[in-house]
Amino acid sequence: MAEFKDAPPGASLLVQSTVWLENRFPTLFAEYKKHLSEYYAPKNFNWMYFFGSLALLVLVIQIVTGIFLTMNYKPDAALAFASVEYIMRDVPWGWLIRYMHSTGASAFFIVVYMHMWRGLVYGSYRKPRELVWIFGCMIFLALMGEAFMGYLLPWGQMSYWGAQVIINLFSAIPFVGPDLAILIRGDYVVGDATLNRFFAFHVIAVPLVLLGLVVAHLLALHDVGSNNPDGIEIKAKKSPKTGIPLDGIPFHPYYTVHDMIGVSVFLLAFAAVVFFAPGLGGNFLEYNNFIPADPLQTPAHIAPVWYFTPYYSMLRATTDVMVTILVGLTLVAGVLALLFGGFGTKGKIGVAVAAIVLAALLETFDAKFWGVVVMGASVLIFFALPWLDRSPVKSLRYRPRWNILLYALFVLVFFVLGYLGMKPPSATGTVISQAGTLFYFGFFLLMPWWSRIGEFKPVPDRVVFKPH
Repeated sequence: MAEFKDAPPGASLLVQSTVWLENRFPTLFAEYKKHLSEYYAPKNFNWMYFFGSLALLVLVIQIVTGIFLTMNYKPDAALAFASVEYIMRDVPWGWLIRYMHSTGASAFFIVVYMHMWRGLVYGSYRKPRELVWIFGCMIFLALMGEAFMGYLLPWGQMSYWGAQVIINLFSAIPFVGPDLAILIRGDYVVGDATLNRFFAFHVIAVPLVLLGLVVAHLLALHDVGSNNPDGIEIKAKKSPKTGIPLDGIPFHPYYTVHDMIGVSVFLLAFAAVVFFAPGLGGNFLEYNNFIPADPLQTPAHIAPVWYFTPYYSMLRATTDVMVTILVGLTLVAGVLALLFGGFGTKGKIGVAVAAIVLAALLETFDAKFWGVVVMGASVLIFFALPWLDRSPVKSLRYRPRWNILLYALFVLVFFVLGYLGMKPPSATGTVISQAGTLFYFGFFLLMPWWSRIGEFKPVPDRVVFKPH
């Protein structure tokens, strides 16, 4: 047992209290040093590194506001919508708590998408941070599940029919689909049992998983160290005397103060939406969701919230024509692998056989099933990113100039898919969605090839940094 160290004579009350606490809870101070004051982060972080801390802030906002909402919300199909109205109209400051929670849901996805985009352009998923990236993708999946189940709780028209449509998609899975859909609903139709299940998962189960994944994400990050815009490992260059990275600075106080700028700007924007445009033109809170759920009246157009629409657009794009196109592309890929693949004879034959089997499977099941597969794969493909990228450099700064245009086109396609997912289906929209879906998957699946070609800039030995 370590010896107690008394506070120096004449020390202030704050110092005495700190010493008293450290004697009785040394682990707290050890973790503070490990993860804050003695955690050395690269000194060239830019504004794109705000979004990790902002995601943590929004998580806290959602948990705190969610606790207060559950005090007055009733997870009962006959009372849920009225309880939300009661919170909005009669509970003191209830309208503010509800709007903070609904705005926080969209804000969460905005900052997480920006956080993932920063990781994509700076190669933060590359070795040795594969596990950090995987934990992050798991957080994204948990967040999607949390948002989807929370969307049902107001029990408005769009909540009810959106859940009806999404849950029915599971019935397209061969053999187990119908039983799986009943298991999720807890009944043969979306009703009181569904509401109770989603409430339990939204309030207890998924938040616990989410918190655990966030802790694992941060611990894994602090074990291997943060990436930076140059993609240089600062641990490779350390001071021979202190062992501290030459290009590193303590996270606290430098980046805790630095992040306050991002937090201030974010809170200003957040408050502006909450107080002046909580529905944001029907994108954050949809108009149909202010109408009580009616199982007998279907809305003219059913679409998920904006942060799900790119994936929903890919689902709708997967028609019989799209499946036929995928069969043709699969067979062409098999022929190219057989003729030009650098896998050896057995490897070429294996790839060709796999292409034939996949083409046969595409023809076996209907387009609805493959739409569900495409929608799921559009999210799950992020898990494979550390092994798809074969570029000799991490950061986009040192990749060929045309890579910047390719990444910009990827973002544009993602936005277009999101926009089309909000709109009613149309022939033109379907064709554009199909082209966008093919580009989206082509960006990832062809990455082992295109990420290696072109002229790469030399990566400096030390980080490039200009003091403000």
